[in-house]
Amino acid sequence: MHQHAPRASIIASNYDRLSTDRETAQKYNLEWVTPGHPLFEALRRHSLELGRQQHWASGACFHSLQHQEPARLDFYQARVVDGLDKTVHERLFVVELAHDGAPRLVGPDILGNLTPTMPPVVLPAVAERPEATEWLYVQALRPFLEETRAERTCQVQRIADHVELSLTELLARADAKVGHASEDKERGSTGAAGRLAQAENRHDELSARRVRRRAELDHQRAVSLHMERITTVLALPHPARETPAIGNLRPNAKTEMTAMRVVMNYEEARGCQVDDVHAQNLGYDVTSLDLKSGELRLIEIKGLAAASGNILLTPNERRVAEDRPECYWLYVVTNCADVPQLQEPVANPAQFSWHEESKVQHYWLHVDAMTQPMRIRDEQAIYGV
Repeated sequence: MHQHAPRASIIASNYDRLSTDRETAQKYNLEWVTPGHPLFEALRRHSLELGRQQHWASGACFHSLQHQEPARLDFYQARVVDGLDKTVHERLFVVELAHDGAPRLVGPDILGNLTPTMPPVVLPAVAERPEATEWLYVQALRPFLEETRAERTCQVQRIADHVELSLTELLARADAKVGHASEDKERGSTGAAGRLAQAENRHDELSARRVRRRAELDHQRAVSLHMERITTVLALPHPARETPAIGNLRPNAKTEMTAMRVVMNYEEARGCQVDDVHAQNLGYDVTSLDLKSGELRLIEIKGLAAASGNILLTPNERRVAEDRPECYWLYVVTNCADVPQLQEPVANPAQFSWHEESKVQHYWLHVDAMTQPMRIRDEQAIYGV
């Protein structure tokens, strides 16, 4: 057992045996710490506060392989709160601004594929562009608010129906007791006055509770939107993006499109419900749900124009593969420039020994190290070629 630093003694006493990896936690009977766990959320909030105090307030600068021109990324935290000032829902939105182009929404995970760098001496013109807050409200915040309001209204209405039903029944019983006690008092029964007073007090208490709960539910129905900009990030084209070694990291749009079509046709042929999510920058390209077994696959798709070559993972893809090993899959399509060949799908690709490159961070592995060509009877039908 390691000696705990004095500052960490409280945490160590509460979470002495834990792991962020599910298999390790199950194997050694450890507490599994994931998003939503009190320790994870406490560390997340602590990191956020430190970041706001030290770095986020002044912004940051990154090199990007995906950007051909400088761009600005504005990060916004949106919260929907009810009339009791309690947060109902919150979400992070990122608006990308180019020098001349229209604003567009991107996923918060976009930072996972960027490389930190020092800001330039002269900031690009996009750094001075006004915020696209009106555009953000129309395109994202208003739908977010309306979606949350609809969900909240349904939730509160169910509670209100239950409250009315239960309190009305309790008040009816209290009314009956008041009536019985009043009759007993008129007949001069012993202790009737006391019972009547207790029954009336109970009736008044229930009436006040119903009024109070109705007011609370009205406040809970009333939701409003609160938004603040957390930080701004500059994404600059990587200075070596055109060199052969780094240029290979940029995906070829035609090759990737071919690979996407092959994989989606294959998954649909398996009877799965397939959704293309590659534009959301989630760390995978496709979700595939087997409608019979209920198996969910988060599929990262890699296409190679040639029959062989290296497969590259971005830091974001690598993180998601490690976080979701039970459902993360890698599908490789080779020979995309001629007749596409789908390789054997690979479950849990994080298990392989990927080679890390730190100059422009990514991970690579030769395709032959993990896959073999699939033998499929009717490739033309499945691949759509």
